[in-house]
Amino acid sequence: MFAQNDNKQMLHCGVICGIKTPRTPSPINTNLFKHLPYQTLCLFLIFYATACQTQKQPTQNDSHQAQTQLNSHEQQVIKNFQQASPSVVHITSMSLLRSRFSLSMYEREEGTGTGFIWDDQGHIVTNYHVIKQGNLAQVALSDHKTIPNDIQKVFDAKLVGIAPNRDLAVLKIIAPQAVIKALPLGSSKNLQVGQSVLAIGNPFGFDQTLTTGIISGLGREIQSVTQRTIKGVIQTDAAINPGNSGGPLLNSQGKVIGINTAIYSPSGAYAGIGFAVPIDTVKRIVPQLIKYGREIKPSLGVDLDEGRLSQRYQLPGALITKVHSGSPAEARGLKGLSWHRQGLVLGDFILEINQQPCPDAQSVYQYLDDFKAGDQVTVLIQRGLGTKAIQKEIKLRLINELEEINE
Repeated sequence: MFAQNDNKQMLHCGVICGIKTPRTPSPINTNLFKHLPYQTLCLFLIFYATACQTQKQPTQNDSHQAQTQLNSHEQQVIKNFQQASPSVVHITSMSLLRSRFSLSMYEREEGTGTGFIWDDQGHIVTNYHVIKQGNLAQVALSDHKTIPNDIQKVFDAKLVGIAPNRDLAVLKIIAPQAVIKALPLGSSKNLQVGQSVLAIGNPFGFDQTLTTGIISGLGREIQSVTQRTIKGVIQTDAAINPGNSGGPLLNSQGKVIGINTAIYSPSGAYAGIGFAVPIDTVKRIVPQLIKYGREIKPSLGVDLDEGRLSQRYQLPGALITKVHSGSPAEARGLKGLSWHRQGLVLGDFILEINQQPCPDAQSVYQYLDDFKAGDQVTVLIQRGLGTKAIQKEIKLRLINELEEINE
């Protein structure tokens, strides 16, 4: 019923926009020829048939002429879309469930979204929230003219890795190389407010939809599905609707500069404010998801209290609960929680990192998001409370999170 109503509406739009069918010659009134000589009648019929055949039809030259009437900006947008669209895919997330009335299994659709081909190995990048509700996923490739009709276009996808805090996920399909075309990646480092962008996606199930706009703002912050802050987000006025999530945001050269992720709207529909995760963040996280299945974050070599004790006792900073063995933090003498006969003894507190206040664990994690393992940071540490408090600055080398796991 939904599709039928849409078709009627589109047809109605075609009428009010003045769409007309080509005119055809009027039928011959045979009463005019009753008294004409036979030779004259034959000549008239020959001329009439010639006029019908020579009526102007669209030709290849006409298409070329129509194309030359487009300005250079329009031609570039069309070129970018034609080159990028074969790499943009439609993702359907599904759950495999067991019937309550029998032992049979059935699939239920949980949602749809967009993704794009990352490399020639068949990896697909999308948003985590596109696939989080299901345990199965199908990837439909663009029905593009460059793909032969006898090649399969819908594939079962394997989940490779997720980064919920970044709202990123990587899938993989096994498909012929003829249909695997990775999108070229740009950079989000030197973007400018006002530059043109293109968004390709599948809003409301309308696949291969192109919308255009500009970069409206930079350095925005949005909340991921885990309520962690995603920093450095790109704001755009290119129309982004449900179903666009996970699709690419392209610059005027057709390179990916972001992944369309969220919109700001009181009604839930497009209101002119959309957000995309910057591609420089994506380029840093996706290789980790492919290799390890999750994001590998830089660490101070300590575990922090994530709210339980800090909220109860109103502590001055991020409380260290454990110091990992062999870490630079242990070498510098940092202490975590410990138990004595008198009861619980609090560990050290992290007050600042590089003079950036860190009142709790979340602020520490978010600040370290901009660093990588091997970087050195200056940490302001406090030991003790009240009049017995001692503060000291120390330098710590960040370690790979895997080093903590393998200790």
